[in-house]
Amino acid sequence: MNVCQMLRHCDLVLQVALRKVELPCINILFKAIGSATKIEMYVFNNGIPRNMPTFQKLIVNFECDFDASKTNLLKTLEKFREVCEKGQLPDHHRLFGKMTEKDWTFLEYKHLDHHLKQFNV
Repeated sequence: MNVCQMLRHCDLVLQVALRKVELPCINILFKAIGSATKIEMYVFNNGIPRNMPTFQKLIVNFECDFDASKTNLLKTLEKFREVCEKGQLPDHHRLFGKMTEKDWTFLEYKHLDHHLKQFNV
């Protein structure tokens, strides 16, 4: 993954919270791992675990335009902020289970921080 692809990936992940991207159902084992990961990230205030599996819909392995990806991510972040302020975030995530606004904002921050640090941007 390059920087442009990372920006597009982060945009797609945020779109899950905006209900624009729907993730597929997963089995009970992955749900348990997801719930445990969410708790671990809170308890230890650590980031996204290295090599954590990614939903196929969120993988960006195609060429994209850097400026367009950056602009779209910033627009999606603004929309995410607006949805947060209105209290309209989903109450569930396919991997992480039951979600509160605090969960969404914490996990989205950790995800974005993980990738920005990964590419030193």
